[in-house]
Amino acid sequence: MSDLAQAAVLMAVLFLMLGLGVWVALALIACGLVGLLLFTSAPPGVLFATTAWGSTASWALTALPLFIWMGEILYRTRLAEDMFSGLGPWVRGLPGRLVHVNVLGCGIFAAVSGSSAATAATIGRISLPELKSRGYDESISIGSLAGAGTLGLLIPPSIVMIVYGVAAQVSIVKLFTAGILPGLMLMLLFSGYIALWSLRHPSRVPADTNHVPWRERILRLRLLAPVALLIVAVIGSIYTGVATATEAAALGVIGSLAIAAWGGSLNRQSFVASLMGAARTSCMITFILLGAAYLTSAMSFTGLPANVAQWISSLGLGPYGLLAVLTVFFVLLGCFLDGISIVVLTTAVLLPAVQAAGIDPLWFGIYLILVVEMAQITPPVGFNLFVIQGITGLQLFTLARMALPFFLLMVVATVLITVFPQIVMALPGAMG
Repeated sequence: MSDLAQAAVLMAVLFLMLGLGVWVALALIACGLVGLLLFTSAPPGVLFATTAWGSTASWALTALPLFIWMGEILYRTRLAEDMFSGLGPWVRGLPGRLVHVNVLGCGIFAAVSGSSAATAATIGRISLPELKSRGYDESISIGSLAGAGTLGLLIPPSIVMIVYGVAAQVSIVKLFTAGILPGLMLMLLFSGYIALWSLRHPSRVPADTNHVPWRERILRLRLLAPVALLIVAVIGSIYTGVATATEAAALGVIGSLAIAAWGGSLNRQSFVASLMGAARTSCMITFILLGAAYLTSAMSFTGLPANVAQWISSLGLGPYGLLAVLTVFFVLLGCFLDGISIVVLTTAVLLPAVQAAGIDPLWFGIYLILVVEMAQITPPVGFNLFVIQGITGLQLFTLARMALPFFLLMVVATVLITVFPQIVMALPGAMG
């Protein structure tokens, strides 16, 4: 059977399983099993056993449940409310005023949670009711939250970065470092758009009636101290080489427990709830990783990935042409799969072609995370849209329309890091 026919059969099986509502991990395993039975003579059971162990027995993966647990602990604290109170007075002079708190709050929370959905949910529960009560336009309030919520994937520590690092055998510490400047750039793009939108629609931004004296502004900065210390402890320890990603994750858990205890939100119930939430999410991600690893191994026996890479190389596309095609491919894929599934499903297949085109795997990881961020706000399977729908009760496609300008800003960010790759590579290069 030709490569095209094999690919068509496997894609049909995968989309059939996903369309029937089968778990992503089980759909990947089923797809791999079909590939092995139809196109190879390899023993599926033996391959599953070896792949299951090889894909999960990784020291780098131990950082994953720890960072997820850190986010779960902070999700149950007053951290987001304190950030809103501390940041609010400082953005009142900017065009758009308190809408910028969505961007800054998501950026700060992303630096201690590692999860896009947790970032959008935590900041959204505080900011959206507050902005609505003060008369801010709903479209810019919700759109900015949808866009900025995706920063949880890009600003380290990022769960998706850990998944990509394990799948692509790229240093997680360097990935974390590489995500800092693109994350800050995306925050600037979001805030810049909010300012321009506000200048064009001054009637839709309420007047500032609540003046906060300078002394009070400075005093409120103490509300940001716990999260600032946690960011310095986690990201600073990684960047300076004092701790590995796993050790920094453990430090983050201890710090988040201390913040929760200091804020009075740490009790037996919240501790158990955070632990169970982290266990469920970690198991889900590990199961998806296992399924993707099995499918990847099955496809390697069929020779399909190598042939696909060879076919892409034979097209004679330069790096820019290849990235343009891949961007469209990932955006379409993001309409049907969540971010982690996209990363684990495509990394092993596409990396040979990417490296053949002369693209650095470290840079490609940040590019991939940027386009996966777009998938978080594209219907019908946009996880951030689901989260915000739960908060607002609005229709999914209404939310998608509000988020569209921020989706386009992510496209702009992708173009910028492609044209100026040093935005990604400068900090990892400085580490040596």
